[in-house]
Amino acid sequence: MQPASPDVPSSFRLVVTGGGTGGHTYPALTAVRALQARMASVGGALDVLWIGTAEGLEARVAPAEGIAFTAVPTGKIRRSSNPLKMVSPANVRDMARVPLGVAQARKAISRFRPDVVLATGGFVAVPAGLAARMCGRPLVLHEQTVRLGLANRKLASSATRIAVSSEATLPLLPSSVRPAAVVTGNPVRPEVLAGRADKAVAAPGLAGFDRRLPTLYVTGGAQGAQQINGMIREALPWLLERANVIHQCGPGNVEDLQSGGAGLPDVFAGRYFVTGFVGPELPDILALADVVVSRSGAGTLAELTALGKPAVFVPLATSAGNEQAHNARHLQQAGAAVALEGDVSGDRLREVLEPLLTDGARREAMAAAARAHGRPDAADRLVDVVLAAAAG
Repeated sequence: MQPASPDVPSSFRLVVTGGGTGGHTYPALTAVRALQARMASVGGALDVLWIGTAEGLEARVAPAEGIAFTAVPTGKIRRSSNPLKMVSPANVRDMARVPLGVAQARKAISRFRPDVVLATGGFVAVPAGLAARMCGRPLVLHEQTVRLGLANRKLASSATRIAVSSEATLPLLPSSVRPAAVVTGNPVRPEVLAGRADKAVAAPGLAGFDRRLPTLYVTGGAQGAQQINGMIREALPWLLERANVIHQCGPGNVEDLQSGGAGLPDVFAGRYFVTGFVGPELPDILALADVVVSRSGAGTLAELTALGKPAVFVPLATSAGNEQAHNARHLQQAGAAVALEGDVSGDRLREVLEPLLTDGARREAMAAAARAHGRPDAADRLVDVVLAAAAG
């Protein structure tokens, strides 16, 4: 249930903590931007301090956005299914750093005197989250995945509110913290929702596309994914009979995949665009795409469901807590995606893609199911939770 929009104060002070990876950093940044816009709409002033680590992505993102940043030490817990391996020298050494991080975060929070501390996960969030409780400041957690991540599980009992991205998370929460939970969704960058398909088609590399065919966008993330690249290589001639393909394969894989497509007939070759990296043009490519093949990180799910894109997810098996598999299965159960696990061969990819590429009604049904799970207003919902926590 969405909280009622609280009154916007004339000034607001926010501490943000979380990061390490884009999955924790960009939802926080999107929420900050949304809060800035909310404050600007009433002529209010917003002061933000980001507490993170010197090595994390947030250390680059926050200053680039004009956000004050302070680094604190923290410790990363290296997970293992064997409890004995959890007590590794690296874990013991890193966890010994947490008290120092808490002390430094407490000092920063005491000086800044925030109205709210917003924690978006990652091991970096633990010191500042604990310090928020010590300083008596409201703590709002945001969880991007279906199950609470390790950092948020540690902080849940200290939280004023726990913002989750899915209704499916609620029954998984401990009963003691469930009353603090509210479903907001996972904030999606506004620019992702504003893409233009016609702009993508006008790009030089896509000049040979056949607009009578659906367009498949394949991505393995910034560095690519060998597992996904291999499936596409195996299935490429079959795919190009039925679709245009935009393949973001990672900078180190472009030559190999281009050479693999060199023997294709000209009509097929014109329908295949391979690139190492997709940057500012991503919103336009997503607008053009009829079907997406990708990993199933929380940010990807948030974007694709907000856009209503049918997807075949290939979860990263080594993701923390197997969260990508849980994410993909959740949408598959809702008819909003296909989770491709186990046998991930080209044959298996063809099997799951054929009905989506050849049956427009099937695509639209999956798109509608995905859209039903999307929350394009997630950033505004999270801002509502933050403002409400400050108001008590």
